[in-house]
Amino acid sequence: MKRILVLGGTGFVGRSLCEALAREDRACVVRVPTRRRAHGAHVQTLPTVELVQADVHDATALLRLVSGCDAVVNLVAALHGNAASFEHVHVTLPRKITTACRAAGVRRLVHVSALGADIGAPSMYLRSKAQGELALAAAPELLTTVLRPSVIFGADDRFLNLFAQLQAAAPVMPLAGSDARFQPVWVEDVASALLRCLQDPATAGKTYECTGPDVLTLSDLVRLAGRFSGHERLQIPLPGWAGWLQAVAMEVLPGQPLMSRDNLRSMQVPNVASGHGDNLASLGIQAASLNAVAPLYLGGQAGRGRLNRWRGMTGRS
Repeated sequence: MKRILVLGGTGFVGRSLCEALAREDRACVVRVPTRRRAHGAHVQTLPTVELVQADVHDATALLRLVSGCDAVVNLVAALHGNAASFEHVHVTLPRKITTACRAAGVRRLVHVSALGADIGAPSMYLRSKAQGELALAAAPELLTTVLRPSVIFGADDRFLNLFAQLQAAAPVMPLAGSDARFQPVWVEDVASALLRCLQDPATAGKTYECTGPDVLTLSDLVRLAGRFSGHERLQIPLPGWAGWLQAVAMEVLPGQPLMSRDNLRSMQVPNVASGHGDNLASLGIQAASLNAVAPLYLGGQAGRGRLNRWRGMTGRS
């Protein structure tokens, strides 16, 4: 019996991966840590999931989690924060994971980074993602595969759904970074890629860019989110200085910001495939188009029903 540790398994991508693992092999135990068991409600009902209450940033707890596993998947990430918080999540945690894997004798590791990760990138987010990859590269004895996805969309995303909700509530959409380019990838395709990497030892040592077939601007994505949900609004593209002020204002509001200055810096780098190296096609995955999937889940409950039927017909269920 295989046992796979999925760090971040209660999150957006993690839930899809846990479902994919449960469909693929009922004999495979998927260990999913969570600080609060309530956060694992989505995966706890899956027959193969072993939900464990633990803090993955605690080195002792992490070693216990890794022990007895055949592979580790790291999906833990932060989109907002300061330099210290990005360092904590994207750099220190991968270092702790490699230490725990060495101590427990676990060699297989699959890690999700980000498209555009680079030490010289303009944002703390992208720089820290690159530093995390370097932390893994410092442990060459591990059989590590890195995935670099573009922005990920899906039925429970906080991306297209957020823009749909904002347009349902606001008469116009003031938009910073409207010309920023993305190549959105469906969450189910990312989960499939993770599954293929776990199944195929030949993927070790490789980095895969995970993107969809369409290159779209932020303005395009906002327009489509509004159109598919029935609430398309007039956009007002903001000049750089106005977008910066908007981000500053959002950062001081309570809760997770809708946009931060670091997000704007990230959007200075086109979030699209380089065209070089390995990608989803290398894993035998034909990426789904946002235009094919998003209308199904942004169209309300009836649309989600159509999405489930579409997944079944295309073998994605």
